[in-house]
Amino acid sequence: MAIPRKMESGQNNKKALIFRARLVGVLLFLFAIAVFIKLIRVQYYDTFKGKTWEEYSVKNDLKLDTIPAMRGNIYSSDNSLLATSLPFYYVGLDTKVADSSYFYDNVELLANFLAKNFGENSVEGYKNKMIRYRKSKTKRYLRLKTREISHLEREKIKEWPFFRREKKGGGGKFETIYRRYKPFSPMADRTIGGINPKTGRGYIGIEASFDKKLEGNPGIGWVERVEGGLKIPVGDALNVRPSAGKDVYTTLDMNYQDMAEHALRKQLIATNANYGCVVVMEVATGAIKAMTNLTRRGEGRYEEVYNYALAGSNDPGSTFKLPTMMAILEETKINPDQVYVNTGTGSYRYRGTTVSDSKRGGYGNISATQVFEKSSNIGILLLMQRYFFSKPDKYLSYLKQFHLTQPTGIHMKGEKPPFIKDRSHKQWSSYSLFWMSHGYEMGMTPLQTLTFYNAVANDGYWVRPMLVREIRSAETVEDKVEPYVEDKPICSPETIRKLKQMLQGVVDHGTATNIKSDLYKIAGKTGTAQKLLNGAYTRGKYYTSFAGYFPADKPKYSAIVIIDTPRGQVAEYQLFAGTVAAPVFKEVADRIYAYDISIQKPIEDQAPAETRKVQLAGRTADLKIITEQLNLSPVPSENDYLVGTVKKKGMASWKGRNIDGKEVPDLQGLSMRDALSLMENRGYRVNFKGSGKVVAQSLPPGPNKLGAKTILLTLQ
Repeated sequence: MAIPRKMESGQNNKKALIFRARLVGVLLFLFAIAVFIKLIRVQYYDTFKGKTWEEYSVKNDLKLDTIPAMRGNIYSSDNSLLATSLPFYYVGLDTKVADSSYFYDNVELLANFLAKNFGENSVEGYKNKMIRYRKSKTKRYLRLKTREISHLEREKIKEWPFFRREKKGGGGKFETIYRRYKPFSPMADRTIGGINPKTGRGYIGIEASFDKKLEGNPGIGWVERVEGGLKIPVGDALNVRPSAGKDVYTTLDMNYQDMAEHALRKQLIATNANYGCVVVMEVATGAIKAMTNLTRRGEGRYEEVYNYALAGSNDPGSTFKLPTMMAILEETKINPDQVYVNTGTGSYRYRGTTVSDSKRGGYGNISATQVFEKSSNIGILLLMQRYFFSKPDKYLSYLKQFHLTQPTGIHMKGEKPPFIKDRSHKQWSSYSLFWMSHGYEMGMTPLQTLTFYNAVANDGYWVRPMLVREIRSAETVEDKVEPYVEDKPICSPETIRKLKQMLQGVVDHGTATNIKSDLYKIAGKTGTAQKLLNGAYTRGKYYTSFAGYFPADKPKYSAIVIIDTPRGQVAEYQLFAGTVAAPVFKEVADRIYAYDISIQKPIEDQAPAETRKVQLAGRTADLKIITEQLNLSPVPSENDYLVGTVKKKGMASWKGRNIDGKEVPDLQGLSMRDALSLMENRGYRVNFKGSGKVVAQSLPPGPNKLGAKTILLTLQ
């Protein structure tokens, strides 16, 4: 019976694979034997200074030791350096390496160099000390400088006697250490993190979270233990060279970090608060652009010592009314403008505890939308009673659906899980649901609250926050962190639409009207939670917050501001979130809006349609010459720049452009050349799209209220 060709071919392939596998196994076995033989040869037969390594190590305490690797760098989103390791060196001399003639011929020359450059001793002092160590029976290794030197100094010292390569010389040693340097410090210190000086390992922040990537692989080399427990390198034999750690590229933008930290620090000092936190995140990707955490360390002094964004869990207060309202809308599908709640005179007694609204006299009968916009504690409590009193498990299941019962999963160590108790918890009671409705009897970190608000801004799609985007080895990308977005929204599109209107209503005519902007829309929610002190919630001690996003009509950024325990000789309402936290949000949002031209709305030309076609525009002196040559009506001379429209019979109507150095000029109608010259001379960075004359500008004419230094011009 004939064997089919396909079967015969398969058998041949199988035999070939088996042969190759055996060949590889034999080669690996031979390689292992070669390595073993090399180790035996180095240990027992190769010599150093006329002795085998075994003989030398027994006599001189020679041992194999690890050589630290260069730690990887940390970079910002624009590849600016956030943390790097700089090499430093201790300078030493093994006084017994050089032969006698070389030592005594050069010791005074070296002493001169040391006295001139280090200045810790005189020439005679250095010389006598080196000679004393040379003659000593117990001492041999001398550190020549108490402090470490830089790499540039090391290169200079390598030309000194005992340090340069000479046949009878030698003995000069450099002990390498690495020190972590953060160019932008103290900005984002707690987020970037730090390393333990004893172990060289990261212990907080990104340094700790990505320690395995950053630390690299240490090398192995011979060292000699000398007096004082010092280890000095000996030769290069059997060294395994250390390999540098990988580089971590973050999503942080130090421009945004500076904006957030400046605004937060100013408000913390003004309110003498305990601490504050600001996080700014991209809505679509979850990329964190800024994370600042400042703790009071003295009068008017705030430093980054604790990451409240990740681990600062507190009762969120009224910012939690957003998930409560989301659960109500999902469960009932009500129109919040048509459902009313009687909040009374602003005080409601429930189970022996009084719940109050911030407005004296109360809000009376208001809609569910107004309950949210005015942040009525009584209103949200009564809505909770109306819709979830008989089914608390349903409400709790919604919180789980909204991703509020689990950590965000950010790739950073130290995130504290949220505390939202269920009915099995020992502290659960029949009225727990009512306190939870407006953010009490629970614990949320600022990042967890922000991630929920970000999902609303992202049309209901939950996005995991991210701080690191890439891991690189030199220029090779070894690991790329892609944004993680849930496939399904956390609630229905209709609920999201209603909530977005409410969040914008908070700023337009609710508790945060003081941060309303004429240039762009802000949406968000204030939160003022009484602090739990000695087992009781205390009036006048508040955890204030504002969470939201902007521009509200097309969200690109979400952000949260936390300010804990603001103080001052002011009325109590001036310690609420609308007065304390919301203005910080506004300042950060204003500066980002001015910086990021992609979210700016051009100011459209408001001139009548018949005058929008501009034929002549430019400097008055230039236009005067042109109009004389073309026999047009003369130009007025009281303005530096003019924009004109030619009419019949050589007549032209002119509109002056007054150029005040303190204000943004009206550029519409001017050529790109003139507009560019005007703005760059004022220190602005100019971006443009299109060609021709200016028809729109991102910064309106007049005072630069945002303090922006970038302007977008639309040309046509």
